[in-house]
Formats: sequence, structure tokens, C-alpha cells
Amino acid sequence: MELILEQMPIVIHSLNVGFLQTLKLFFVTLIGAFPLGLIIAFGSMSRFRPLRYFSRILVWVVRGTPLMIQLLIIYYFPGLVLGNPIWGSGETGRFLAASVSFILNYACYFSEIYRGGILSIPVGQNEAGLVLGMTKRQIFFKVTLLQMIKRIVPPMSNEIITLVKDTSLARIIALQEIIWAGQSFLKGSQGIAGAIWPLFFTAVYYLICNGILTVLLGRLEKKLNYFR
Repeated sequence: MELILEQMPIVIHSLNVGFLQTLKLFFVTLIGAFPLGLIIAFGSMSRFRPLRYFSRILVWVVRGTPLMIQLLIIYYFPGLVLGNPIWGSGETGRFLAASVSFILNYACYFSEIYRGGILSIPVGQNEAGLVLGMTKRQIFFKVTLLQMIKRIVPPMSNEIITLVKDTSLARIIALQEIIWAGQSFLKGSQGIAGAIWPLFFTAVYYLICNGILTVLLGRLEKKLNYFR
């Protein structure tokens, strides 16, 4: 117990640094995946067949393969196969590659949620808007979009909470997120080796983060109840 208490400040500091990297990857993914997912959703519903087929094949491939494999391909393929290490080296390069992988992956999942939300709005509302002289742009932003947001919040909430935990997969390319930080003390880091308890501590960080997100997303869902 005394040894653990001595190691605690070192471990907590390392976990905090790793968790900041986890949060950074989480927010960057959301910022990129939300708009890209909507673009892919529009592509999947486009009347232009090449664009529609491309979007749906992209979604099928990304959703049908493990995120871990996508991380490995996106990070290593340019350098090992094409001979052009576009991501650079070091932690910055690994973070950039991980961000691109996560954004593309979650954008494809979000696109299907967007598409389902848009298609769930009765066609009669679009027709009524056209009769009233509204443009398709006005109908989407003033009629469809707000109702769609209300309907997609629950499935989006699940994906967002899953994203928090999925960030741990970035350690496959040696990105120093919180799981990587906790596991390093098992292998030997900063004079500490064979310590498994720091890895268990990482669960507390995830629980707290997901607890906060659950409360915030629950409040958002309640505020959107006026669309019922």
C-alpha cells in the first residue's frame, strides 16, 4: 500500500496527460464527423447515381471493417506501400492519422443516422412547404432539420458515448492516450514496472466522462421534447 501511495502522483499525472489526448481526439472527431456525416448522407440520397453509389459503398466498407484495421491502413499504408509518409513522425503524426481515421469512421455511422432521421419526416410536410412557396433549402432548415435533430439524438448519444471508449483503439498506432499511459506502467515507465492498478484506474476516467455526457445529452433530449 505504501508503494502505491508513493507511485500515485506519478501515475495520476501520466493518466491526466493521456486523458487530455483522449479528449482531444474525441472532440476533433466530433467536429469533423458531424458535418462530414451529413454530406455523406446527402450523397447516399442523391439522385446522381455515381455519387449515390460511391457514398453507399464507402459507408458499407467503413461500417463493415474494424476501426482498428482502418487505423493501421491509414497510418501505415502511405509510408510502407506508397513510400510517402504523409503523416510525418512523432506524436503529432500519429494523432493526425488517428483523427482522420476516427472522423471517416464515425462520419459513415452518423450518415446513416442522419439519413434515417431525414427519411422519417413525412413527405407531406415537404409538399406543404412547396405549396406555401418555400424553397427546398428553407424547408430543410426550417421544417426538416429541427425535427430530424429531435429524432436522431438518442442514436447519436449512443455513438458519442461509444466514441469515448473507442478512442482507446488509437494505441494500436502508439498514440499516447489514457489506456496507453495506464498500460505503460505494466511494461515499465518512469521507474514503475509490473503495476497493473494504473490500468484499472483508467476505467474511472471513462466512467466520469461518460456520466457527464449522459447527463448533458439527456438534458438536450428533454429540451427537444417540444417537437412531440
